[in-house]
Amino acid sequence: MKTALTIAGSDSGGGAGIQADLKTFSARGVFGMSVITAITAQNTQEVRSVQNVDTSIIRDQMEAVFTDLPVNAVKIGMLSTTETIEVVANKLKKFAPAPIVLDPVMVSKGGHHLLREEAIASLKKEMLPLATIVTPNIPEAEVIANCPIDSEETMKEACLKIMEMGVQAVLLKGGHLAGDPNDLFYDGSTFQWLYGKRIHTENTHGTGCTLSSAIAAELAKGRALLEAVEHAKEYITVAIKHSLELGSGHGPTHHFYDLYQRAKIEIEEVNER
Repeated sequence: MKTALTIAGSDSGGGAGIQADLKTFSARGVFGMSVITAITAQNTQEVRSVQNVDTSIIRDQMEAVFTDLPVNAVKIGMLSTTETIEVVANKLKKFAPAPIVLDPVMVSKGGHHLLREEAIASLKKEMLPLATIVTPNIPEAEVIANCPIDSEETMKEACLKIMEMGVQAVLLKGGHLAGDPNDLFYDGSTFQWLYGKRIHTENTHGTGCTLSSAIAAELAKGRALLEAVEHAKEYITVAIKHSLELGSGHGPTHHFYDLYQRAKIEIEEVNER
């Protein structure tokens, strides 16, 4: 079985972070492993508090995984401090896994800053050059590229700026713009639009984590980069379409919708015998 490693923060509400990543890995048919960088106390409405994991424990988690288990792909999520970024970058350089999917988590759905402002420069310097693909949304890309994004043309300009920082490819998610959520993929030579239809729901907690983890899972299985992105977008679209009415805020996506549907059919077939 192929494997994928998530390096990210934990979400006590289960909709994002490590929890969403591991659910996605399982749903996409790969064995998931984790390195926890932070513990958050959050639900569908808010992030109440964050406890960053000591860098020595982050280092030991990475050493424990890489020295014993195969790692076919890595997904990186919440890295809230400069110190965390540096220890993760150093270990990735040591073990040189490929491919690496970087989701530059900066702000939660509820508006809580998950990446300290002073750590942004470190993220750009240390992590982007290691990434096979980076998957920012519009606000994140504006910070990374240091430019406003309000149109398809400025999305292209931002991709060009981000590519200059050493990443191999960019998937710029367009969901924050008006209209349909069309995403832009750029690999340094070709721009490719991935078109979508807006699903009107408040239950979008963890969508960025889920999409980036799905890309990592597809890469772990051996798909080419654009193909992995296309399959991941199809997966997250279904997960959002069938999102769950849980909690009083932004509910989670349905990571296992297809699996549950197959199980439901099997149960109905058994009952009919």
